[in-house]
Amino acid sequence: MDNPKILKSAPVRFDPRTLCVTAHSGERLSTLNSEDWSQFMEQICAALESGDRTGSANVTASRSKLNVLCYLCTVCNNRETATRLIHSQLFPVLVQQLRQASNWDIRSKVTRVIGLLASHCIELRDCVPVSEAVSIFTELIRENFRSSKLKQCLIPPLGELLYLIATQEEKKERPGGLWVVPAAAYTVLMRCLREGEELVVNHMAAKTIENVCSRNSASAQGFINAEVGPALWYLFTHSTVDALRVSAISALCKITHLSAGAFQSVIDKVGLPSILSCLQSGISRVQQHILTMFAAMLASGAHSHRLVQDRDFVMKIIRSLESPSSVIRAKAFLVLLQVLMSNREMVLLCCNSRLVMYIERDVRKATPGKEHQSTNEYLSKCLTLFIRHTVQQLPAILDDILSVLGSIVGRKHPSNMQSRQLKQSLPMMSVVLQLLTSQIFRPRVVTEAFLIKFGKLLNYITSIDSNEKSLGNAIGQGASEELIRNTLSAVEAISQHPTLLSLHHCTVVDLIVPPLASLAFSKNVEWRIVSLRVLSEITLLLMSQDEVEEREVDAAGERMEESDSKGEGLSSNARLLRLISEALLPQYESLLLEPDPVPVYALKLLVSLTEHSSPVSRLVRESRLLSAIFQVIEEHQSNTVGSTLHNAMALLCNLICQKGIDLQPFYQQGVVEMVCNIFVEVSGAHLEKEINSGLKNVSALLMYLLEIIHCLLRNLSSVVRQALQQLYLSLSLSLLAPPPLLRECLAVAVAVGMLSGPSCLAPLSLSSLMIRLLCNDNSYADPDSSGSTGAFNQNDSPHIFRSDSNEDTDAAEELLLINNPLTELNNLLIQLLLSMTLRSDGGFQETESHLVRIESENGMKVLGIVMHCSTTFSQMAERPESLSTLGLCNPQSF
Repeated sequence: MDNPKILKSAPVRFDPRTLCVTAHSGERLSTLNSEDWSQFMEQICAALESGDRTGSANVTASRSKLNVLCYLCTVCNNRETATRLIHSQLFPVLVQQLRQASNWDIRSKVTRVIGLLASHCIELRDCVPVSEAVSIFTELIRENFRSSKLKQCLIPPLGELLYLIATQEEKKERPGGLWVVPAAAYTVLMRCLREGEELVVNHMAAKTIENVCSRNSASAQGFINAEVGPALWYLFTHSTVDALRVSAISALCKITHLSAGAFQSVIDKVGLPSILSCLQSGISRVQQHILTMFAAMLASGAHSHRLVQDRDFVMKIIRSLESPSSVIRAKAFLVLLQVLMSNREMVLLCCNSRLVMYIERDVRKATPGKEHQSTNEYLSKCLTLFIRHTVQQLPAILDDILSVLGSIVGRKHPSNMQSRQLKQSLPMMSVVLQLLTSQIFRPRVVTEAFLIKFGKLLNYITSIDSNEKSLGNAIGQGASEELIRNTLSAVEAISQHPTLLSLHHCTVVDLIVPPLASLAFSKNVEWRIVSLRVLSEITLLLMSQDEVEEREVDAAGERMEESDSKGEGLSSNARLLRLISEALLPQYESLLLEPDPVPVYALKLLVSLTEHSSPVSRLVRESRLLSAIFQVIEEHQSNTVGSTLHNAMALLCNLICQKGIDLQPFYQQGVVEMVCNIFVEVSGAHLEKEINSGLKNVSALLMYLLEIIHCLLRNLSSVVRQALQQLYLSLSLSLLAPPPLLRECLAVAVAVGMLSGPSCLAPLSLSSLMIRLLCNDNSYADPDSSGSTGAFNQNDSPHIFRSDSNEDTDAAEELLLINNPLTELNNLLIQLLLSMTLRSDGGFQETESHLVRIESENGMKVLGIVMHCSTTFSQMAERPESLSTLGLCNPQSF
C-alpha cells in the first residue's frame, strides 16, 4: 500500500474524543475476548452504516465515519487484528460503503482500510467476499479512468487484494483458484501500463503485476498474454525514473518465470542486441533480472535453439562475470550452464574467453564468511552446479575426439563428413587442457577412466606424428600440430602433480608412458622436447614415491633381461624401467648428439633414471651412451651456467658415485682431465661472481664436481690400499708393523698425493714408499737430511717381494699417474674454501662436509690444515692488502 518510492502518503490521524468506540490499540484488539470483540464490531459497523440508514447527509455524520475509518487504518497494521477484522462482519460493510458512498473522501478511506486489511492479513477464509471487492474496484477504475488521482487511490488496494488471493491460492494449492477474479481486472491494469499514463499510475500497475506474478497461482495466469511483455519493456526503456524501470523489468522477470513466451515476445519485437545492451546498465538489479530471464527461458527449453547458438550472446554473458556483484556473477554462471547443457560446443568459446580463470577466482571468493554470507552461499551453489556439469561433460568430449580419430583409421584421405567432424571435435582438446591446468577441475577430472581414454588419445597422436593418420588435408597442418601440442601439454599438466600420479601410477606406466617414449624420437623437435620433459618428470615422481629396495630393483633388472614376456607380475616401476630400457636407451645416443635444447631434457631423463635405478646405470655405462655423454660435456664445458652441462655433470656424478663399479671406462674417456678443466672454470666463475644470475647453477655444478673428485680419489685410495696390502703380505721382516700402521701409511700416501703436488708422485715407487714407512726411515721423512740421500732400491731386499704383487703395484702406480692432474687443484680448493668462508653463504659447510668424509674414509689429514688456513684467512679478511699476498684477489693467479 504505502510505497514511498511510488507515492508518499500523508500520515492518518483520528480524534479519540469523538470516536464512537474505545480507541484500543491494534495489539489490544487482537487479545479481546469474544464478547468484547462482538460489542466492538457492532459499534463500528453501526457507526459506518448510520448515515445511510437515517438518510442524513449532514457534515457531522460524515466526519464521524471518516474518524472511524481513520482509526481502522491505524489498527490494521497489526497482523492478528487485520486477520480478525477481515473475517468479521466489517469487511462486507466496507464493500457496501465502497459501492454506495457518494462522498469520495469516505470512499478513499474505505479503499485504504480494505487495502491495509489485505496487506496485513495472515490468512483468508473462503467465505470472505474478496471477489466482490475486486469487481467493485475494477468498475470504479473503469468509470473513472480519466481521473489519474482516483486511479492512484484505487489501484494499490486492488493490487493488495489480488496479491492476497494469489498468496492464499499458492499456500492452499487448490487447482483452478478459490476466488474468481474478473478478466476486467487484468484488462484495466494492462491499460494502466500504456503510453500516455502518468508515471505514478504506470508504476503502481507494474508493481501490482510484479507482486501477483511472484506467486505461482491461478490468479497470476491472467497477466500472461502477448501484450504484457512489450508493454513492460517499453516502460523499462522509456522511463527516466530508476524505481519504475526496476519495477517494470522485475515484473517482466516474474512473468517470464511463469511463461517464457513473454520474454520471447520482447526479443522478437525489439531484437536480442537491444536486450543485451541493457546488460551494461549501471543498475545492478536490472542486470540480475535480465540474466534471470535468460536463464528461465533457456531452462524452459522453449525458443532456446537460436539463443544457444549465438556467439555474441555468450560473450555478453561471459562479460557479466567481471561484475563486482556476486549475485550477477552467480546468475551469469547459471545462464552459461543452461547454454552448455543445450550446446556443448560453446564450452570452447567460454574457455577461450577466460572462463576457467573466472571460476577459480569466484571459488576463492565464494567461501562462506561473516560478510555477505547469503550472497556467497548463492554464488557457491551456482558454481558447484556449473563445475559438476563441466566435469561430467569432459568424458563425452574425449569420447567425441576418440570417435572421430578412430573413424579415419586406415583412411589416407578422410571424407567430407569426417573432415567436418574433425574440425568440430579436435579443437575441443583446448578445453581438456584448460581444465587439466586448473586446480579446481584437475582433481575432479583425472580419474582411472579418464587416463585410460587419454592413453588411447596419445596412441592416436603417435600415429598422427608418424604420418600413419593424415590430418593435414582435412583440418590443416596448423590444426593438426595444435592438437598434438595441446595433448602433450595436458599430459605435462598431469605429470606435475605427484598425488595424481601416485593414485594412478599403474595406468600411467602402462598407458601414458609408452606413447610418450615413441614421441621422444619424433621428427618434430618440439614434440621430442615435451615428451622427454614429461618422461623425466613422471620417472622422477614415480620412482622417488614408490622406490623399491636395491635388491628388488636388481632382481627386476635381471627379469628384464631374461624374460621375454610382456611384463606380467612385474611392479609398475619394473615395467617402467623395462619400457625405458627397451624403447628409449637403444636409440638414446641420437638424442644426446642433437642440437640444443634436446640434450638438456634427454640428460634430465637419464639423471632421473640413474638416480633411482642401478640396472639403468649399468646399461648406460656399458653402452655407447657413455662416449656420447662425454662428447656432450666437451661441447658444452665452456658454458658453465647452461642446463646441458649441469645435467650432464649430475648424470656423470650418478654414474661414477655408485659403489663397486669399474671406473676404467671413465678413465678411458678422460674423466680426470675433463673434470679438472671444468673445475677450474667453474671455481673461477664462482670466486669472481662474474655471472650473478647463474651463481646458483654454478654452485650446484661445483658440488657435482666435488662429488666426482671425491669418488675418483676414493677409488684411487682403494686401489692403492690394495696394492700396499699385497706388499705388506710379501714382507718377511721381523719388524713388521701392525695393520693400524698400514692404514696410516695409506693415509700418508694419499695425503702426499693430494697436498704435496705432482713432484711426490712422478717417479715414486710404492714398494720403496712402503718399506721406508714401515721401517721408520727418517731419511724419507726428511729427504734433505744429511744422514741419508733418500734413495732406496727395491733390489736391496729382493727376497721380500712376491711376483704376483707386481701387477697390483703397476696398476696402482698407473692409476696414480692418471689421477696426477687432480693434485693441481690443491691451491684452488683451499682458496675456494676460504672464499666460501668469507662469503658466509653456506658453501663452506658443504665443502667442509666433503673434507670430513674424505678424512674419515681415507685417513687424510686435510681438514685440520685447511681449517687452520681458514682461521688465518678470516683474521686477514679485515685487511684487504693481505689477500693480495695469497693470490686471492686475482683468481687467474692460480
